[in-house]
This record gives sequence, structure tokens and C-alpha cells, in this order.
Amino acid sequence: MSPDDNTKNSASIADLIHEEDEDLTGFQWDDGLVLVVFWALAFVVFLQFFTRYVLNDSLGWTEEIARFLLIAVTFLGAVMAVRRESQIAMELAFRWLSRPVRQALQYFIDIVAVVFYGFMGYLCSQVAARTQQKMVSIDFPKSSIYWFICACFAVMTLYGLMVLWRHLRTGSSRLIDPETARSQGPSL
Repeated sequence: MSPDDNTKNSASIADLIHEEDEDLTGFQWDDGLVLVVFWALAFVVFLQFFTRYVLNDSLGWTEEIARFLLIAVTFLGAVMAVRRESQIAMELAFRWLSRPVRQALQYFIDIVAVVFYGFMGYLCSQVAARTQQKMVSIDFPKSSIYWFICACFAVMTLYGLMVLWRHLRTGSSRLIDPETARSQGPSL
């Protein structure tokens, strides 16, 4: 292998990596919200580390705010996972089932998920309505965190309904059906 071949191979790998980084299909504005909250969390945790271990005088509010930002990242990420259908699933079972059984199972899973998201949102709204406490380190109502989680469950319910509708309309399951893949060509 000549040095020119190594240069060509490394250039093609670099192009491939660069090309994958620019592919932002499937991302929406709410995905950017997850990123913003994540970096806010990173900043608060760094500030906590810096003030505690470098300045030996820790800021008291950073731990509580970091905890609530972590909750926000978790539930915003869950919203993104529902929209993109990237939750954990038993895909191995789907591969060995016939198409009608796979479809019926997918519809059942979608309905259970929508009911779960809706019920959890309802329960969270009940907790939020009854919470009268303020946060310990700052004068901010703790119920706002619960209302935020309730809103995330509401959005998950809407996205779950959209996923169920898409599965009902296309007749496909979470995994691409072999029949659907054959009919749509090699681009899948």
C-alpha cells in the first residue's frame, strides 16, 4: 500500500465522519431544548465542582438546581425518544413473529404506552396541584417542576398517539417489515 492510498483512505473516512455529523434529519426544535438544558446542567455541575474544590466555598443552590435540571433533561429526552420511537424494545421477539402477530403486538404496545403516558401525566398533575412547598435553596415553587413533568407526559401522550396513528395507517410495526422494505426498494 502506497502512502497515497493511506491518504485516500483517511480522507474517505474523514469525509464519512463529517457527512454523518451534518445529517440532522429527524431532529426538531424540542431536541434543541434538550441540548440547551443539558449544557445548563453541565455548567451548573461545573460551577458546583469549581466552587467546592477550587474555591473551598461551595454555592448552596447548585446541587438542587442540578438535580432539577437532570430531571428536566430526563423527561425532555423521554419526549424525544417517544417521537423518534427509540425506546427500549424487545426487537428479537419481533423478528421471529409473523407479520400479523407483530402488527397486533405493536398496536397493543402503542395503546399501553399512550395510556401509561396519559395516566402518569394525570397523576403528576394531581401531585403538582397539591404541592405547596418552595425549593430549599431558592424561592421558587417546587410544583413548577411537577407541572413541567406533567407537560412532558402530555407531549409524550400526543407523540404516542401520532406513532399509533402512523402504525395503524401504514400497517407497519416499529421495525421495518420485510414486505415494506422490499416494496420501497433498496434505499431503506
